Amino acid sequence: MGINTVAVIGAGTMGAGIAQVCAQAGWHTNLYDAFPEGLERGMNTIDAFWDKGIARGKTTAEQKATWAANLHAVSDMREAVKDADLVIEAVPEIPDLKHKIFADLGTMTKQDCILGTNTSSLSIADIAAASGRADKVIGMHFFNPVPIMKLLELIKHDSCSESTIEAATSAGEAMGKTTILVKDVPGFATSRLGVVLGNEAIRMLADGVASAKDIDTAMVLGYKHPMGPLALTDLVGLDVRRDILLNLKKSFNDDSYTPHPLLEKLISEGRLGKKSGKGIYDWSSGSAEETELL
Repeated sequence: MGINTVAVIGAGTMGAGIAQVCAQAGWHTNLYDAFPEGLERGMNTIDAFWDKGIARGKTTAEQKATWAANLHAVSDMREAVKDADLVIEAVPEIPDLKHKIFADLGTMTKQDCILGTNTSSLSIADIAAASGRADKVIGMHFFNPVPIMKLLELIKHDSCSESTIEAATSAGEAMGKTTILVKDVPGFATSRLGVVLGNEAIRMLADGVASAKDIDTAMVLGYKHPMGPLALTDLVGLDVRRDILLNLKKSFNDDSYTPHPLLEKLISEGRLGKKSGKGIYDWSSGSAEETELL
């Protein structure tokens, strides 16, 4: 299936990043958000990313102009998706919200439109069922920051057609991503491993094993991780990580996925990570600085 038009639902950190790489792939890209201020913020985030690339000499003003011409802020969801060949949903991890969106997409989009969800832990089969055409729905789990991270985790459920998998794989390659294909199980492959490592790192931090910086340095230099598990938790969002853990705990009926009390404490204090300015680290200066936690 050829892709000419893409719609991204949700203009937050992930949605803006996905829309950016879609525009850079040469597709007519509609970015939609239910909140006007969120849509404006998402468009500004993309513009700032492109400007930073130009300032660093990695891209040119001509490239930005070409990409920007492909990107469109759309305030009406039906208008955003009606001509789309591919729709990628990137809204918060709230099951009822995602089910409602996919129910709407099932009636608003073309019959051959591929419907992707960027969920990091929720059941793809349940989301697909809400659409009324489950064979066209697939998990498309991107990683933050989307324009830089090369991995795209594709998640297939029992009703997902081979043609949908092939179309999503081709789309990922056009976006410059390396794709992996996993089954629709709680946490898939990446979230399940990532949150367990992050939760254990928080436990070590609370137990005084080492500082946050030293724990992260151990994984970066000792295991060649591009980023330590605590800095990554801040980047993803402490609340997002907590919600994934709780979903895994419920799905597997396994208390080993219980979020560490320090994680819950930081969330209760509004310390959600980089997006709130402070989490495990203090990000107010623009980079990760050690901060008092306990």
